[in-house]
Amino acid sequence: MLRRRLLIATAAWPTVALAHHGWSSFDLGRPLWLEGSARRVAWRNPHAELDLELAADLRLPPDLARRQPPAQSAAIDGAALFARARLPARQDRIWRVELAPLTRMQAWNVAEITDGERIAVIGFEPAEPRVPALARAEYLFVGSAIYGLRSSPAGG
Repeated sequence: MLRRRLLIATAAWPTVALAHHGWSSFDLGRPLWLEGSARRVAWRNPHAELDLELAADLRLPPDLARRQPPAQSAAIDGAALFARARLPARQDRIWRVELAPLTRMQAWNVAEITDGERIAVIGFEPAEPRVPALARAEYLFVGSAIYGLRSSPAGG
């Protein structure tokens, strides 16, 4: 019986692997600033995701390079990412944004994002452009809070 369950469970692995993107498929050398209204929020695993309708007047915050990124358990140079963040070259108004797994969102105490909520992310596009536009969020900005999404909070 146990062997049968293992066979059934492992049969689904290729499907799960195709549905979930690892960090290696994203261009980590070009951080993007995306800001706007959350739409079609899916608060579930393998990671929370949403559509982000970009603000019509999208621009980099003038103080972005001076903001203090939160400390994470992974070695991420957040300050450098904040300083290098750029607006996307693509003209898409809607971006699909992958956040973190729910357990990590809970570790950061991120409240569930709601439809219409104003948020921003620093994230990365896939190395190979996709339609629709897709970004993997490294940092999430909600109100005055900043959350690091690559790993858990430092010390947590």
